Formats: sequence, structure tokens, C-alpha cells
Amino acid sequence: MSSTTTKTNTTPVVIGLLIGILVAAMDNTIVATAMPTIVSELNGFDQYAWVTSAYMIATVAGMPIFGKLSDMYGRKRFFLFGMLLFMVGSILCGMADSIIELSAYRALQGLGGGALMPIAFTIIFDIFPPEKRGKVSGLFGAVFGISSIFGPLLGAVLTDSLDWRWVFYINIPLGLIALGLVTVFYQESPVHRTQKIDYVGAFTLVAGLVLFLLALEMGGKEYAWSSPQILGLFGAALVAFVAFAFAERRAADPVITFSLFRRRLFAATQGVAFFYGFVFISASVFIPIFVQGVFGGSATNSGLILMPMLIASVISAQLGGQLPNKFGFRNVMIVSAVFFLLGVYLLSTMTLETSRTAVTIYMIILGFGVGFSFSLLNLASINGIEMQRRGAATSMGSTFRTIGMTLGVTVLGIIQSRTFASAVTDRLPQGGAPSGGQFPTAAAFAKMPPEVATAIKTSLAESISTVYFWALIPAVLGVIFIFLMGNERPILSEQATPAKKKQAQ
Repeated sequence: MSSTTTKTNTTPVVIGLLIGILVAAMDNTIVATAMPTIVSELNGFDQYAWVTSAYMIATVAGMPIFGKLSDMYGRKRFFLFGMLLFMVGSILCGMADSIIELSAYRALQGLGGGALMPIAFTIIFDIFPPEKRGKVSGLFGAVFGISSIFGPLLGAVLTDSLDWRWVFYINIPLGLIALGLVTVFYQESPVHRTQKIDYVGAFTLVAGLVLFLLALEMGGKEYAWSSPQILGLFGAALVAFVAFAFAERRAADPVITFSLFRRRLFAATQGVAFFYGFVFISASVFIPIFVQGVFGGSATNSGLILMPMLIASVISAQLGGQLPNKFGFRNVMIVSAVFFLLGVYLLSTMTLETSRTAVTIYMIILGFGVGFSFSLLNLASINGIEMQRRGAATSMGSTFRTIGMTLGVTVLGIIQSRTFASAVTDRLPQGGAPSGGQFPTAAAFAKMPPEVATAIKTSLAESISTVYFWALIPAVLGVIFIFLMGNERPILSEQATPAKKKQAQ
């Protein structure tokens, strides 16, 4: 049986899926440039990272479950369910009155997003033959790149022109369009695989992540690192991860399908996705803060400075979808790694004196390096895997990237906040710095004595450059996994594996 369906009108389906990926992937970045305004209104600058972390943790929980459900009962119904859940979460986020409420509603959004991205990519592999997947995957990768960079600009424009709540409400009309197109035009194959959902594995994985991130967030702030509270959280996280490992060994269909890791390309690709995600999320979160806090620009300005990065990532995403046919996955990612490492290093050199032009160039280099991964890693994850396991394979690839982003935004956020607080204290021992719940806006700087404003701006720049200095470690680890990918190229025949031959008969 072919993986394509004769009844499906691919053009409107692709448009609907592209919109689904756009809103789910953009939801982190569209909030990024609005966060300074949000925390100023709701108070919670010292907790801003949790607005992003809550979304990502919930996405991690949803991805493997929805991926397997789509293999069992069909892609369409769970894509539509994910979109509805995402839209409900968006409405509630727009109505939030505190950072705690916003974080909780973002978690609901994240559950919906956990269905949208992996299932959308899986549908593409179902409805297109192998020889066309690279081109279409490049298009989807470009949209993922657009969402990562265009999101901050759109969020900035909505925040400056309307209200920060519109960064969530904008999802409603887009979601309705995607719902309509997929509902009407997508007719999927009735062939599915019976599986069991590993709820124990999903619960222990998410519990471990939440406990670990809570320990990182509160350690050295609310409680000392050696306190019983923090040690208890780390211990509970360890217990949860050990329980997860045991649950996966006994599960009939585990959250993480370990048999897929016997494929060298698949295993190495997950490592690349994890570390690339860990590092790249920092650009969307911290560059807007640098622009608004150090340069004194508006939210729109902080979004505009990311636009060149958008263009660079879109170009390389298209290349990442097509070049592996000629040069192989690893060789293309080596090119990506050169720009990726250089971009991270250059961002680690930023100071108060760094010009806007220099920051823009650094972002272009980083964007070009990361863009390859948006399309190529999805192709690599699915390469040679039979149709009935594609949902699990693509969801796992998205899960590893999202876990990396979740840990990245939390760990790097902790480094930034700790470094900023320490640097401000050193420069202003008599006080004068903003409180933990306030973001130092341009209006706030205008009311400060010049020496105080300079000290705070210098400290902010120092804290963000420190983030990228430490980000070099996961960046290098990501490059190591690139060299482990092997020499495989995309398989351009559905009959390439015994499993697929059996399926076709």
C-alpha cells in the first residue's frame, strides 16, 4: 500500500498543516518580545522563564502520547484535537491576570502544541512520496524557522500597537483556518497500528523534568543549594527518572521507542536536535531583552533586529531539505555546525559598546547555521522507518528538541538572572537596581541617574553575553553528535526496507 492517499487534495492540506506548525512553533517566540511588557504589568521578571518553560514541559508530555495515538487511531482526529486545545489555551492566556495564571494556561497551550508539530510532519511523510519529501520538508523547515524569528516581530508589533494579550488572541483566526482546511481536505489512510499508551512512562518523565527544573530555578534564590528543599527536589527528580527508565523497559509501547535508537542516524539525530534546541531558544528569549534593555529600543525594534536571522534561517532550511540527497545528512550538518558555533561565539562577545549592526551580523550567522536543522533533522529521523512507526519517530525527534529547549531556556535563564543580579550588586552596592519583578524599560532608565542606568545596562549586557559563553558547551556537544550521524543519504524508495515491502504487499 502506498503512503499517499488518492483522495487527499494536498495543497490545502499542506497550507493547513503549515499554519498548524506556524502557530505551535511561533507561540514561544511571539511571546518573547512581549515578555518585558507582560512582566511589567503582571510583575514577575524573576519568574519570566517559567512562562516559556511551562509551555515546553507540557509540549514534551504531549508529543510522544499524541504521536502514538496518531499511529493507532489516525493523524487527523488528533491534529484537530490538538488545535482546539491550543486555541482554548490561547484564549485563557489572553485573559490571565498573573504570571502564575499565565504559566498554567501556557501549559494547556503546550499540550495542544504537542499534538500539532509532530503529527503535521508525519502527515507530510504519509501523503507525499519519498522523492518529494525533501522539498516539502524544506518548506516546513522554513516555516519553522519563520516562526522562530518572525514570532518576536509579530509579538512586538501586536504589543506596541494593540496589547500584549493579542499575542495569544492572534492564534484564534489562524487556528480556525487550519481546522477548516484539514477537516475538509485531508482524507487519511485507514491503516493504523494497535499500540498501548505508556502513561506511566509519560508521567514519570514529565515529573522528573518538572522537579529538576524547579530545583534549578529555586536553588540559590528561594533556598540555598545545600538546603533540604533543593536536595529533596533533586532527589525526587532522580527517583522519577529512575522510575521512568524501569517503566520504559517493561512497557509494551514505551514513550521513548528504544528500538529506534539501534539506527545510528536516528540516535545521533536526536542528540543534535537536543543540543541545537538547547542553544537556539536563547536567541529568541535573550536577544529581545538585550535590544530593549541595552539599546533602549521598543518591542518592535527588538523584533526587527531578528528579521535578518529569519531570512538566513529560511534560506538554510530550504537547503537542509534538498542538499542531503546529494551530499548526505552529516556533510550538510557539518556546514551548519561551522556557522552555528561561530554565531554562538560572536554573541558571547557582546558588550554595552556592541553596535546594532554587529548584533545583526551575529544573528544572521547563527540563523543560517540553525536553519539547516529545521528540515534536515526531521528527514533524518524518519529516514528508512515504516509508515506505522512514523508518528512515534517524528514525535520523538520533536520531543528531544523540545526537551533541549526547555532545559535551555531554564538553565540559561538561571545563568542570566544570577549573573545580572551579581553584576548589579557589584556596581551598585548602595542599591538603585530594579526589583526582581520589574523589567528595566527605557522609561525607567530615563528616570534614573545616568551612572545608575549605565551600571544596569552594563550588567544586563554582561549577563546575556555570559549566557552565550556557557551556551558554547552544548553547541560543541551538538557538533559531536553531528559527526556520529554516519554517511547515510535520504532513502528515495518506499520499498527500501523489509518492513515497507511487507506493508506494500
